[in-house]
Amino acid sequence: MNISRCCLLFLQYSAVDTNPLSLYVMHPFWNSVVKILPTWLAPNLLTFSGFMLLVLNFFMLAYFDFDFYASGVGHTHVPSWVWIAAGLLNFTAYTLDGVDGKQARRTNSSTPLGELFDHGLDSWACIFFVVTVYSIFGRGEAGVSVLTLFFILWVVLFSFILSHWEKYNTGILFLPWGYDLSQVTISIVYVITAGVGVETWNGPIFLNFHYRDLFSIMILGCAFIITLPVSLYNVFKAYRSNTLKQNSFYEAMLPFVSPLLLFGLCSLWVLISHYDIIEKHPRIFYFMVGTAFSNITCKLIVCQMSNTRCQTLSWLLLPLVTVVILVISGLVRNKEYHLLMILTTVISLAHIHYGVCVVSRL
Repeated sequence: MNISRCCLLFLQYSAVDTNPLSLYVMHPFWNSVVKILPTWLAPNLLTFSGFMLLVLNFFMLAYFDFDFYASGVGHTHVPSWVWIAAGLLNFTAYTLDGVDGKQARRTNSSTPLGELFDHGLDSWACIFFVVTVYSIFGRGEAGVSVLTLFFILWVVLFSFILSHWEKYNTGILFLPWGYDLSQVTISIVYVITAGVGVETWNGPIFLNFHYRDLFSIMILGCAFIITLPVSLYNVFKAYRSNTLKQNSFYEAMLPFVSPLLLFGLCSLWVLISHYDIIEKHPRIFYFMVGTAFSNITCKLIVCQMSNTRCQTLSWLLLPLVTVVILVISGLVRNKEYHLLMILTTVISLAHIHYGVCVVSRL
């Protein structure tokens, strides 16, 4: 895609937020917060700062619970102060994500770069807050398996891309309800964990129904009962009113091709791995998946912002295809970890390079 050409085509930002929690609680709170911010503070700095707080959370929990065993019986638990810090950092990041747009309008500095910066970093943030909250339950006997979390992570990722698929087809970004609820809940749960300990979440709520089951049901429920039906309904409304931006089913579904291939390839690697890669290095594998997904999503965001055609395939899938073929062949039985590290490095550098190029062009 020619980014320079796209920069000239950016459309006016159009978003709809109907979430009661957001409208009646968070927006009034953010309106109060933004008033105390100095006008010289750049909105993009707020966006980036919030994102870096989530990255800090991710690495902080990685230090204390790299393999997700710390919450299990017989293991050294994460210190209470870490959970308090995680809660404060997560809520601060969420607040900065809520006030950056208000600061932009307040200072008359709204730009296409700000929109791309905001949503692009949000796409990468999915991996950080999902993997970080996993440490509360861990993968002990009463926890959630790393394979289960892998598929839960994909539910979250597809929930995120649905909103931008909507805008790609309708021209309007319908903000998902699940985001605000999840961020407030996660922040509160972190702080509660500091007081009651991780052992509390290992016990049953009722009979054989555990908190880990509630965690999974909430994510799946938000995705399949709220996010997906609402997305399909919004696109159907645009179809009925003849305002769809894409003129064929194929064009409308193009944004899903690369994410589905990424999901399929990663799932195949996990399921046929002779080395059992997801069990031995889950955190690194999750990071690789989330970064590749973010790169694909950022390119979709550029397309829906500039009203250009979505790229069918991402070139980042090529090294992944190569790795999966090598894994299937059995030739790299003892080298999968090294391949994962190389692939993660390549994808991370490519994603950062793409981001720097887009920002510099804008």
